[in-house]
Formats: sequence, C-alpha cells, structure tokens
Amino acid sequence: MADETEVDDRDKVDGMMTNLARGRIALGLATLAAPKLSAKLMGLGAADAGRDYMVRMFGAREVALGAGYLLSDDGGRRLWARIGLAVDALDVASGMKTRRGLPLWVTAGAVGIAGGAAGIGAAKVASDLLR
Repeated sequence: MADETEVDDRDKVDGMMTNLARGRIALGLATLAAPKLSAKLMGLGAADAGRDYMVRMFGAREVALGAGYLLSDDGGRRLWARIGLAVDALDVASGMKTRRGLPLWVTAGAVGIAGGAAGIGAAKVASDLLR
C-alpha cells in the first residue's frame, strides 16, 4: 500500500502533466493562429511560406499531444505520457544537433523547454510504472 507521501507526489506529477498538456494546447493554438509572430518570437529568422508551414505543423502536433492526454482515461494518459516523452526527448536531440545553425539563445530556449517537458514526462512515466 502506498504511503501518503507517495500519493501526494503522484498527484503533483499528475497535476504537472495536466498543466503541461494545457500549455501544449495553448502554444499549439498560438502557432496555428499566428505562425509568423510565433516564429519571430522563437527566433526562427525571416518569414517564408515553408517556415510558416513547419510552425503550423509544430502547432498541430502540440495540440494533438495536449488534447490526447487531456481527453484520455488513465490508461490512455499513460500512453500519451510516453508518446510526449519520446517527442520531447527527440526535440532535445534535434535542438542539440542544429545548435551551430541557430543563435545560442534560440537553442537554449528550445532545448530548455523541451528538456523541462521531457523531465515532467519522465516523472509521469516513472510514477505510472511504480503504481
């Protein structure tokens, strides 16, 4: 039987995952609605149709990850947490790989955000495995 501290920690992790999912949806909707502004704020250079398309794809992915998590039952949330962790870990690796082509502040911000999301996802996956 889990003690009260373990249950409280799981509730905190679940709360962080719920907030992460909400944040994904908000970020995704913002990038879908205003891809030029979003790309500019992310430091992605001059506007062009290809960049705006990629930003919208990113936005759609974030909405899907967030909505998938929030609209699922417990079993589904376990799966969506693992998918989100994989996506965020790949985002960190991709950010590190493209480091030389972007300003340091852009890479640091993107890798920091993706790394934070991966950390929350890893905590959720670990919490689910220990249940």
